[in-house]
Amino acid sequence: MTMPDARNLYRESIVCGARPVQLVVMLYEQMVEDLRRAVKAIEEKRIDARTNAINHAILILGHLQNKLNHEAGGEVARSLERFYNLLRQKLVEAQFTGVKEILNQQLSLLLELRDAWTEADRAEAARLASAAAPPPREVSHDTIGQELHADWKG
Repeated sequence: MTMPDARNLYRESIVCGARPVQLVVMLYEQMVEDLRRAVKAIEEKRIDARTNAINHAILILGHLQNKLNHEAGGEVARSLERFYNLLRQKLVEAQFTGVKEILNQQLSLLLELRDAWTEADRAEAARLASAAAPPPREVSHDTIGQELHADWKG
């Protein structure tokens, strides 16, 4: 029996507690990592590593594309659909040609989009935090005096 990989257990625990937009950011970060590994593999002339990294990025891309909600997402969902289709084409092209510049261009676009998702996640987190915060209590001199007196008495 093999021991579970601590890194995978940690990732699983993060994913279980993540907000939906935070999950999208995590998937983008994984694609960025995959493309960086693919670029390095091209530089080192390791075709198998390039293939694995690009295939993993395409797998994530398919997951993201499959989760698009065209009804609720409107034009944003349509734009993401076009972007994902173009990205897939470019990744397949890079897979067959082994040209790292193609990957670097896509990496740059992914980083821009990841940053936009990160901002959306921050806004969502702030909105959720403010919604979860208890409403401010009205405080008067009388209530402060009562609280101090109660604390003093124990």
